[in-house]
Amino acid sequence: MKTASTDLTGEYTIDTAHSRVGFVARHAMVTKVRGSFNDWEGSAHVDGENPANSSVRVSIQASSIDTRNSQRDEHLRSNDFLHMSIYPEITFTSTAVEQIDDSTYRVTGDLTIRGVTKPVRIDFEYVGTAVDPYGNRRLGLEGSTVINRKDFGVTWNAMLEGGGVLVSEKITLEIEVSAIRNA
Repeated sequence: MKTASTDLTGEYTIDTAHSRVGFVARHAMVTKVRGSFNDWEGSAHVDGENPANSSVRVSIQASSIDTRNSQRDEHLRSNDFLHMSIYPEITFTSTAVEQIDDSTYRVTGDLTIRGVTKPVRIDFEYVGTAVDPYGNRRLGLEGSTVINRKDFGVTWNAMLEGGGVLVSEKITLEIEVSAIRNA
């Protein structure tokens, strides 16, 4: 990516132990529930000279959803939400990458949840690069975007007595990436 020049060009594997794919949803219209996925993998091709030639691919195991509440997690895995027995994977494949400014990159791609594919756009902040104690060159990026879960067929909800709904339609996806350049 241009900010740090062509020395970033290469193939990368996302270090999921030091990265996060998370989400935030409003619950009962008064609080937020945060969660993440614990089993996922991803890779990227980075072209430091021409970011438009870069690409990203991510695959998430829906069953690895974790909101720190086992009852809620089982409900999210069910037919009401992710229907993971039929749709075990959530995937993202980029279709375009563009540099917005010195530290922002916009990644557009196809997000598939519950068998429904929709285009999404995620702005990532380039956090930097570092060589870790093991000699690995790491690339750091952080981004977020808001999706409407109903667009992906995730429509379950419950009405609240005083008006409103139990679970918000809008979900904020939060992504923190530490990627290691392949040898």
